[in-house]
Amino acid sequence: MCTFSIVAADPAAGEVGVAVQSKYLAVGAVVPWAHAGVGAVATQAMGFAGFGPQILHALRRGETPTAALAAAIASDPLNARRQVGVVDASGRAANHTGAECMVWAGGLTGPTYAVQGNILTGEAVVREMARAFEASTGMLAERLMASLEAGQAAGGDKRGEQSAALVVERQGYAAETGLGIDRVIDLRVDDHPHPIGELRRLLGLRLRQEVAFRAMRPYLEKDFARAVSIMAEGAQTYPDSPEILYDLACFESLAGRTEDSLIHLQRALQLAPGMRPMAAADADFDPLRSDSRLAALLKA
Repeated sequence: MCTFSIVAADPAAGEVGVAVQSKYLAVGAVVPWAHAGVGAVATQAMGFAGFGPQILHALRRGETPTAALAAAIASDPLNARRQVGVVDASGRAANHTGAECMVWAGGLTGPTYAVQGNILTGEAVVREMARAFEASTGMLAERLMASLEAGQAAGGDKRGEQSAALVVERQGYAAETGLGIDRVIDLRVDDHPHPIGELRRLLGLRLRQEVAFRAMRPYLEKDFARAVSIMAEGAQTYPDSPEILYDLACFESLAGRTEDSLIHLQRALQLAPGMRPMAAADADFDPLRSDSRLAALLKA
């Protein structure tokens, strides 16, 4: 699956991830591999999915990306047709472009990342991907997305667009959220006229959802002040999200912050009136049941 991709790490945040786009159906099913605390792999051109677990296993044993990649390529009779990018959790990176990959083909490595592509419109694609990643800030997922968008803007795949994927894992996320896995982002656009644009849209939705995921554990542990803090930060970032405002109002109700809860519930219901029946039955608002203002909101 001829394509362009970036593998990267944010050691300070404990994150590793992959972003990829291709004129190939469901590229996310083969190319991206990541494991929190270990590293990330992109396997493409004549992609061999087995490189993902093989190289991650080597990184887990303590091998460097360069050594792990070299061993994988050395054992592969089709290595001249393969392209692979690798990064470990500390940010060391390596990549390989076989001599028989279709032009333009090549890659770059930099601090904490590797970018690579084949059947590209030119070298500018990977150079722009590297530039955008280094220039961007924020969460790793957002930086990977910016890199992918820059690669497409520079020409991307000669054949056009079809599918894209974004995977990010964070060490400790399983415990933080109570979800049991460290996968923060796992998004795929399998067939679309503009998959990168669609991936950007999905990422926006997922980042809003992720706020609630992080708040759920303190909520279940009845640490309502902590849950309020997480949701309030989310509401500042996404002030137009009725779901975030609604959850914030729930947690504020349970934390005894009546005025704030009513304000945020009112805003949530203005944005999404369909939430009114849910709020009427939600036990999280039981501390406010005697307040006539709640009754007025639910009847509005």
